Amino acid sequence: MDFEKVLVLLRALHDEGVEYVLIGALGMTVHGVVRATQAVDLFVRPEADSIARLRRALYRVFPEDLTINEITVEDLAGEYPAIRYNSPDGSLSLDFLARLGKAFSYDDLDFEMKTYEGIPVRVATARMLFDMKKDTLRLQDRADAEALKQRFNWGD
Repeated sequence: MDFEKVLVLLRALHDEGVEYVLIGALGMTVHGVVRATQAVDLFVRPEADSIARLRRALYRVFPEDLTINEITVEDLAGEYPAIRYNSPDGSLSLDFLARLGKAFSYDDLDFEMKTYEGIPVRVATARMLFDMKKDTLRLQDRADAEALKQRFNWGD
């Protein structure tokens, strides 16, 4: 993952007014819990205007990639509300989500605005990230939850 492209993406998301919430390892990094990752995970509001803004933001980062038009609200609002986008140059892998099963949807997420590397970012709160990760079967998620717990001295 190309860190400079991540920053360009975050700036484009902000500038285009995309309704998103950063989650996953990068969301944890914004809260000071750093770990390596292969993908940027974003919840996106599954509405036409928000997806149009998302596409505009992606075109600012990858202007030559016509496959960006294949990202649709119908996909994110559908039965399998997740889209993986891999940039044509291999620098970024992005996971766009509208919900995680029945556990979390875009509207369920608590988020806050934080500044990361000088860029305003909509990121899930640390407690929200913890709640999303603590009870999953995936070992990495449980390790992430424990790292958040330690970072914020929670006694949960």
